[in-house]
Amino acid sequence: MNEIKLKVTTEEANVILASLGNMPFAKVYGLVAKIQEQARSQLGQDAGREDASNEKPNADAKIEDDK
Repeated sequence: MNEIKLKVTTEEANVILASLGNMPFAKVYGLVAKIQEQARSQLGQDAGREDASNEKPNADAKIEDDK
């Protein structure tokens, strides 16, 4: 499958996550986790986190900008 890169603000990413939160969990959980993981790594929010691979994604969790 081809991948694309999108550039959005943290606010826009949170809108996307909120929208996904209104969809059936079984259909979107992988996408929510992928968005959150990529955002955290880009914003440096992985520090201090234990293994997050076993966590269920939370579409209600907001991505926080360190600025």
